[in-house]
Amino acid sequence: MSFEWFNEWLPFTFYYLMATLLLLANLTAWLSILFLIPGNWIMVLLSALFYAFTPGQENNGITLTVLLIAVALAGLGELVEMLGGSAGAAKKGASRRAMILSLLGTFVFSLLGAMVGTPFLPPAGTVAGAILGGSVGAYIGAYLGEVWKGNLAVDRFEIGRAAFIGRILGVVGKMAIGVIILVMITIDSFI
Repeated sequence: MSFEWFNEWLPFTFYYLMATLLLLANLTAWLSILFLIPGNWIMVLLSALFYAFTPGQENNGITLTVLLIAVALAGLGELVEMLGGSAGAAKKGASRRAMILSLLGTFVFSLLGAMVGTPFLPPAGTVAGAILGGSVGAYIGAYLGEVWKGNLAVDRFEIGRAAFIGRILGVVGKMAIGVIILVMITIDSFI
């Protein structure tokens, strides 16, 4: 009995198994963006490891061009999140203390929001809870930072509202760029 077919089948199967695992890992990294984890950069790192260590099939495999585009997009995603999250609050006159507490509130409340949202509608509730929770945390953190500094109530509400809206826009923008990275790398690794 000959097992020559096995020698031809194994590298092909191993490659697509690794590409599938890369897809799942990148999807997890993309979802981690909701919790202030740099998911786009994790996707780039995982894809670079795949590029370096997984032997591609004849015309398959991640190309260096796609990897470099992913690096540029990950940088753009960070810029979008930073500008979205801080620019609105800074434009309204937020203090450094308010911005730091806004980030801390975002982290804590995005975790709480995900835990609260998960039982209602598991995948979508988790995402919506993390986005809304993170935005509420940004509002509360910015507001408390301004209370601590001693600013007037009107300023506190405006700065908190700007942090809330900025957080939503920043995370949605970064996740949109993350989807582009995810789809681009997945297509390049499978086709």
